[in-house]
Amino acid sequence: MKRMLIAAAAVVFHATAHAQQPPAVTVVVKQAELRAVVRDSEFVGRIEAAERVEIRARVSGVLGAPKFRDGERVKTGQLLYEIEPEVYQAAVDAKLAQLASAKADAQLAELNFDRAQELLKTNAGTRATVDQRKAELAKATASVQMGEAALADARITFGYTSILAPVEGRIGRTTVTQGNIVSASGGPLAVIVKDDRMQAVFSVSQREVLDYRKRRVTKEPMVRLKLADGSLYGQTGTIDYIDNVVDSRTDGQLLRATFANPDGQLSHGQTVRIVVEQPAEGAQVVVPQVALASDQSGTFVLVVDGEGKVAVRRLRIERLSGDMAIVSEGIKDGEPVIVQGMQRVRPGMKVNVQRAEAGK
Repeated sequence: MKRMLIAAAAVVFHATAHAQQPPAVTVVVKQAELRAVVRDSEFVGRIEAAERVEIRARVSGVLGAPKFRDGERVKTGQLLYEIEPEVYQAAVDAKLAQLASAKADAQLAELNFDRAQELLKTNAGTRATVDQRKAELAKATASVQMGEAALADARITFGYTSILAPVEGRIGRTTVTQGNIVSASGGPLAVIVKDDRMQAVFSVSQREVLDYRKRRVTKEPMVRLKLADGSLYGQTGTIDYIDNVVDSRTDGQLLRATFANPDGQLSHGQTVRIVVEQPAEGAQVVVPQVALASDQSGTFVLVVDGEGKVAVRRLRIERLSGDMAIVSEGIKDGEPVIVQGMQRVRPGMKVNVQRAEAGK
């Protein structure tokens, strides 16, 4: 009887102990995979117009009414302002009169010179008289040349009274209103921005420049713009300029990318984020960033081995791209990496595995 009680107690204890064992933890895994990943880098930059022209007065005078509306598109040669053309037209007329007088004097000097030569041939004149008339003719001819130059200068100056658009583009607001006196020493009257093509200027560290050159990339990188609202600009650009000096204060080198701007969405002075996408250099092992953990020994992930147990993989991370980490060593293609439930497991534990849904 005693033996039966002991045996029954053992059975009850074994059953109770078995019932108290916790169930295996379920973890969600996603396989490490080989993938051709575009190398992208992001920088802060500023938009600049390919051509930006300040409209300034080149003569002094009272400014007339602007011949454009603020912010409109103007064409090359379009009249923008006039500055007292009547005053400078009068100066042109005065130079015309002076030139006519100089030409009359030259004509008389030429007649006197010819007459002196004829008189010398008949011994009625003297060599001294001929030389004097010759000098008077040369002086009169020089006066004509001076008059012609003065007239040309007056006409050029008169041309400055009409200010024409030197380039096609969008003109800003006029900074000086009708009736004000302007001069060549004053500030710009308006600014024209040629905005059909815009440039994004940004600085790249020497480390990134050297890394790019060491990899000897043969394909040109593609450049995108992130606007202030986080959206991507619809046009892609290409890098067309790298500065030939390095800024000693920032150790950065200036780069420039050019973009088409058909809808006028980009404006001069606009701040943007510049994404440089370099072509993939071949397939590399990638793991989700959410799976990464670190301790004093470095970065690692937890994986489920062939026996269904948790194991540690120490990684060397080359770089991050989006929500993935590119791994240079430490894990193989196809190994199941734990992406959910990492906090509830430890190395050596047996776990239940659930595959992550596609796209997550």
